Amino acid sequence: MKEDNSVKIFVVEDNDWYNRLLVHTLSLNPDYEVKSFLNGKDFLACLHELPDIVTLDYRLPDLTGTEILKRIKSEHPEIQVILISEQDDINTVVDLLKLGAKDYIIKSNDIRDRLLNTVQNIQKEMGLLSEITKLRKEVQKKYNFKSNLLGESKIMDTVYEMIEKARNTNINVSIYGETGTGKELVAKAIHYNSKRKDRSFVAFNVAAVPSELMESELFGHEKGAFTGAIYRRIGKFEEANGGTLFLDEIGEMDPSLQVKLLRALQEKEIVRVGSNQVIQTDCRIIAATNKNLKEEVKKGKFREDLYYRLLGLPIELPPLRERGNDILILAKYFIDEFSKENDLPAKKISENAQKKLLSHSFPGNVRELKSIMELAITLSDHEEIQPPDLIFDNDQQQGVDDSGKELTLRDYELKIIHSYLNKYDNDIKLVAHKLDIGVSTIYRLLKEMK
Repeated sequence: MKEDNSVKIFVVEDNDWYNRLLVHTLSLNPDYEVKSFLNGKDFLACLHELPDIVTLDYRLPDLTGTEILKRIKSEHPEIQVILISEQDDINTVVDLLKLGAKDYIIKSNDIRDRLLNTVQNIQKEMGLLSEITKLRKEVQKKYNFKSNLLGESKIMDTVYEMIEKARNTNINVSIYGETGTGKELVAKAIHYNSKRKDRSFVAFNVAAVPSELMESELFGHEKGAFTGAIYRRIGKFEEANGGTLFLDEIGEMDPSLQVKLLRALQEKEIVRVGSNQVIQTDCRIIAATNKNLKEEVKKGKFREDLYYRLLGLPIELPPLRERGNDILILAKYFIDEFSKENDLPAKKISENAQKKLLSHSFPGNVRELKSIMELAITLSDHEEIQPPDLIFDNDQQQGVDDSGKELTLRDYELKIIHSYLNKYDNDIKLVAHKLDIGVSTIYRLLKEMK
């Protein structure tokens, strides 16, 4: 078995002198594992050993280079083939490159330099492909919904079942839920666990783009299509071709654009702004909204035909307040993640703090909980997170400490200053830099803490 960083190269050359020259040239690099053959049949008998690169003489005594190249590419298209020949007919070169040859090298005095340069370029590409494959596996692991979408409540079991059904088909998916419930996370979980996982996931927030730019963003435009279009631009549909297009906040789309989106979905084709050329597209659509689209249809704000085209498999994400102890599971996860990222000791949540979390309505859902826990770790002066460390924006207990005393804005400022001083060993200059305030301001606040 070859080493992980080695490159396996097969040299197929019937001229004994040239064979030894190529083998010697390549073997000078200790990372290259080189094996040679004098004819095509012996080489093909060892093709199952899967070399990374093959240098192939175009004229062999038993088989032509074209025949062998076709055989290699039909059985193992990942193998890179470098053709070597005395023949310099341009038509032959073009034909071989069309069949999948990586390069065509003429036998000449500079063959060694040319060969090593080509092999090194292939080696770099192999490294990039390996890295891409590794990153894709990491992304797929990251979006393994059974481990990443945390929660053990029965209501989440239903969500997991729907994701499982969605990932095994190409059906369009519509995701409904309040802001902060994790709609994009679910969309990514579906994509990265589906047959389209090796293609692009393109997210597009409808509400973030002005209506006059929407068509260009979705379908692209040609150079000169409008003022400011100084170059051709590929739209989101083309970017997501073969993969998934996630349309977030779809309920905010202008009615005039809904017609064009409907046609793109029905015909599976788009036309760039400023062009007449029809472009075929193949992308799965996952749409998300925090609105009730049925009600929007009744109000005349959303097209009924588009609604049913997007509906596909509907997934309803429950608000965090309905997920019971999932709140504590997620809170602990956010504590551990924030502590790890900031090199802080992980903290537990006191019993009273847990009760406070479970009693909160979380209008911002999971996103709000994440923000609350990160601030709590920053503010906490104890081994456990206490109720005063949990600051809610719109909770009835907001601005109240353990004794029931209401906290003022100045009280919060003092608490944050005190927390940062403890964290950074009373280094006032560093704390001033971290909080982006003046040193004199900290000294003044410290006087008030006495």
